[in-house]
Amino acid sequence: MDLGIAGRRAAIAGASAGLGFETAAALAAEGVKVAICSRDRERIERAAAKIGPDAVPLVADLSNAEGGSAFVREAREALGGLDILVPNAGGPPPGTFASTGLDAYREACELNLHATIAMCREAVPTLQEQGWGRVVAITSLGVRQPIGTLIASVTARAGVTGFLKVLAREVAGDGVTVNSLQPGLHATDRVEKLSGGNPNALAATVPAGFLGSAADFGHIAAFVCSEHARFLTGCGIHVDGGAYTALL
Repeated sequence: MDLGIAGRRAAIAGASAGLGFETAAALAAEGVKVAICSRDRERIERAAAKIGPDAVPLVADLSNAEGGSAFVREAREALGGLDILVPNAGGPPPGTFASTGLDAYREACELNLHATIAMCREAVPTLQEQGWGRVVAITSLGVRQPIGTLIASVTARAGVTGFLKVLAREVAGDGVTVNSLQPGLHATDRVEKLSGGNPNALAATVPAGFLGSAADFGHIAAFVCSEHARFLTGCGIHVDGGAYTALL
């Protein structure tokens, strides 16, 4: 199926590996020019080489709002404009209420909330002016079904989910859709670390019976960015192999 986005320009944050990388690869496969970032120049240049000639590698630190804004500005300049924004960042360290101090919440909010808000503030006015745009943030299933051992991540990502919902309503009439994808367990380096090196044990908790593929996630993200998804906005879409248990 032609997604109708060939020639569009996308900025995908945190895309040297995992879900961000596969989202960028899926968009590039649809003819989208992509700017991708990481803190590590060597890793992001290697990732861009894998994607192909339409991928521009950028170095950015998304641990604060200023880094998020700078990434979008550099991406827009490198691509000659911007149509699609995919906010994404690594997750904060695991921790419970008892083990997580206030500084950890501040750092999590800078990484997973403030940087996303800053990216949107830098990108969305341009999308509104041109009358077409997509914002697809990668968050976590934890905002829908909280994960007790990731309290800082859940707190920060729940905040960004609320922000995106309000933003979606404000800009819907301008041809800009705003959604978030809430991944469950996928075969990524982060899940490998959280599993203590035993991802198969986590796979047994997924009704589908296996960990999600990062590439499959990327294809879903690309569809949400597509022309076909123009009436889909304000949604938090869980991508989890059936792990979410509630009705709503």
